[in-house]
Amino acid sequence: MTAEEPAGTLVIDTASDRLGYVMGREGPYIQLRPVAEGREWDADPAHVRRATDEERLRAVAERTRAMNSFSSGGIFP
Repeated sequence: MTAEEPAGTLVIDTASDRLGYVMGREGPYIQLRPVAEGREWDADPAHVRRATDEERLRAVAERTRAMNSFSSGGIFP
């Protein structure tokens, strides 16, 4: 991954197989925010790449599932 990925770029942390949005950099790490909910995490840039089209669809499905769960008063797993 390039050191200059803009904030908001959807990427995948291949070390953990998690999708996230680039929030910034902290030291040698890239800070990522999950697509649905959860805490930001630091990822090694060597294990981060832009999401493929298939992974983008997965992100949309995760966000939709989370929003539907929140709107119905359910708990997102």
